[in-house]
Amino acid sequence: MKKLIDYINNNVLIKVTSLQAASVITRIIAGILTSKAIAVFIGPTGLALIGNLRNFVSSFQTIAVLGFYNGAVKYISDVKDDVVELSKTISTIFYAGFTATILVSFFCYFNAQLINDIIFPDYNDYAFVIKIFAMVLPFYALNMFSFSIMNGFSKYKILIIINIIGQILSVSIALLLIYQNKINGALISAVIAESLIFLITLVGITNRRSLVPLIKVNSISLSFLKKMSTYSLMALFSAIIMPLVAIAIRSYIIENIGYKDAGFWEAMTRISKYYLMLISSLMALYILPRFSEIEDIKEFRKEVFSFYKTVIPVLAIGLVAIYILKPYIVTLIFSEDFKPVEDLFLWQLLGDFIKVLSMVIAYQFLAKKMFWHYILTEAFLVIILYTTSVYFIDLYDNVQGVVIAHFVSYIMYYGIILLIFGSSLFGVDVEKK
Repeated sequence: MKKLIDYINNNVLIKVTSLQAASVITRIIAGILTSKAIAVFIGPTGLALIGNLRNFVSSFQTIAVLGFYNGAVKYISDVKDDVVELSKTISTIFYAGFTATILVSFFCYFNAQLINDIIFPDYNDYAFVIKIFAMVLPFYALNMFSFSIMNGFSKYKILIIINIIGQILSVSIALLLIYQNKINGALISAVIAESLIFLITLVGITNRRSLVPLIKVNSISLSFLKKMSTYSLMALFSAIIMPLVAIAIRSYIIENIGYKDAGFWEAMTRISKYYLMLISSLMALYILPRFSEIEDIKEFRKEVFSFYKTVIPVLAIGLVAIYILKPYIVTLIFSEDFKPVEDLFLWQLLGDFIKVLSMVIAYQFLAKKMFWHYILTEAFLVIILYTTSVYFIDLYDNVQGVVIAHFVSYIMYYGIILLIFGSSLFGVDVEKK
């Protein structure tokens, strides 16, 4: 823990730690308020449909920006003092992202009915929501482009403030739409929420207008685009595949068990996302940059076990508390209609615990750009997640099967991660055994 504290104290992060915490808490509160509104005005069935739509939106937003965000932040940070290289960087990111976003927007708009039939099973017709998503997608892309510049220039404070204000704006509009239009309002809010933040971002980037002249077509660099490709493909793979698998699993639950049960699983997934948001923020702030710095195996091992010793016990205690308080949590976030969600907590919490254990080590894939290791392990995870979900749903004939599959999948994934990093973590060459 001392290493973590020293690292924060010696970096700009100390200035924004409290703001980052406020941002995460704001996001959690916004999510809880939206979930409560959906539970009260729509119910489990509507939550299942919204879950599928959110997964679709997440995937296509990432495609629209070509998964550039993390790579853009890194390279803008590296060249921010070199005007020529900075011009190449932001010009390439802007025009490549602009082209991709327009293509994705046109695809979604003119194939809205087809997309509707895929993500909304049976007789539901919400093609108009897909068309709204297509129209607001460019604003999301501009927002992410602006965020990458501010992040690259270490404008953490303004970035976090924008996030906080944006979350407040988004949840306010979402609550109003849900109250007035029920399921239609909830679906519309799901597709416009991220794009709305651009209204706030416009104010935050006024002091960066001097960068606009640097965005030139003749500054586009194919060599830079090639450098970005590794970050892009890694981000695209997981950000596209995981939500699509979630849609496939939720659709399987709807077809074989029912809408309500799919809604109960979506409710459990949301609760999981809320408490994991805290731990994932910590890992993004500390683990990823720290692993990027480390060149020595012993240091890597030391960091992993230090995190295990200091953070994991706190996580374990927190998960036990969540399990004990599950009746109150379900009622607080949702309603009495969601009481069956309580039966899903045990396996979900166990799976999330193993997930965090594996994520800490797997960040090394991103830190060291271990492209094929990342792709193959992620592919293994999504395949095993889907197949075990189908197997256990059929075996138990209820939605509890999907959370058991969640636990089993991450046990197997963690095993693969330990095999890959066995020699680094334990000083043993696992492959020779």
